[in-house]
Amino acid sequence: MRVLLVKTSSLGDVIHALPALTDAARAIPGITFDWVVEEGFAEIPTWHPAVGKVIPVAIRRWRKNIWETLKSGEWKRFKQNLRAEKYDLVIDAQGLVKSAWLTRYVKAPVAGLDKHSAREPLASHFYQRRLAVARGQHAVERLRQLFAVALGYDLPKGLGDYGLDVERLVELPRKKPYVLFLHGTTWDTKHWPEVYWRDLTTRMGHLGVEVRLPWGNPAEKARAERIANGLHNAVVLPKLNLAGVAKVLASASGCVAVDTGLGHLAAALDVPTISLFGPTNPGLTGAYGKVQIHLASDFSCAPCLQKKCTYQPTAQDQQRFDLKKEWPLCFTRLNPERVASRLSTLLLAEELR
Repeated sequence: MRVLLVKTSSLGDVIHALPALTDAARAIPGITFDWVVEEGFAEIPTWHPAVGKVIPVAIRRWRKNIWETLKSGEWKRFKQNLRAEKYDLVIDAQGLVKSAWLTRYVKAPVAGLDKHSAREPLASHFYQRRLAVARGQHAVERLRQLFAVALGYDLPKGLGDYGLDVERLVELPRKKPYVLFLHGTTWDTKHWPEVYWRDLTTRMGHLGVEVRLPWGNPAEKARAERIANGLHNAVVLPKLNLAGVAKVLASASGCVAVDTGLGHLAAALDVPTISLFGPTNPGLTGAYGKVQIHLASDFSCAPCLQKKCTYQPTAQDQQRFDLKKEWPLCFTRLNPERVASRLSTLLLAEELR
């Protein structure tokens, strides 16, 4: 059986689909998935043994210059790739109009979320099979249920399995133990204050633990350098692609992350991770895996789910906190002392395992 999966972005969303593929491969021997995914994440599907062909799409880039996309022939070649194989089923696991639109170019029945389940209800009009999956669950579990209903097998009990061969990513022999700090994220409100990162790095230094700081763009590089400045145990990594970051992650003793796609990658690679949540809700999109600790703020307005903080500090807030360095204030409930305590316990448990 050959299935075309449409799950284009983002990094976390792509990783969330992996356990569903593992379920399907175990339930239906010989099933193969071809995967339509944004070009920047095209490497991830190749890490799963049930994936045959990866079909990169560049919706983000193409939308910026539609005429050049048509003129260059990229759009034509993409459609040819979609039509090159005969599929028994198409699963749109994105539930957006942009992903549903892509299914029009494949001659096969299309399954997806119904209008009550999809993020964009209009997307369901593109599907021949509209499937109900209850909201209010973690994204990984919703995808596992979607695949089980679409492909006709019983949903396996227990925690989902990403199905990745982590050992092939680990560099042997293992070097000096280290932890990775995933400090980069998209929303301003999801950033843990830099002064907290420096404090936590210093505390790790007192324990003899090396801290490595990856980055993906100039702003993240500058932040990593500010965090590491003058701290003997901090290392700013060179620019790495996703495979490079995955290798560093796979060999790490532990990880601290904000709400970011790389945090989901750490979970997929079975890296013990502490994820920090201020304005967002870990119950729906938190890192999913075995040793994943979510520290969520209990500040009065959290989780607000806002990209811009609108909280008005009280007079007491102004006395207690440095509003320039400890913003947004929801993260004051997740201070370096608290995070360091949990991280130390986590690292000790890993040593004893």
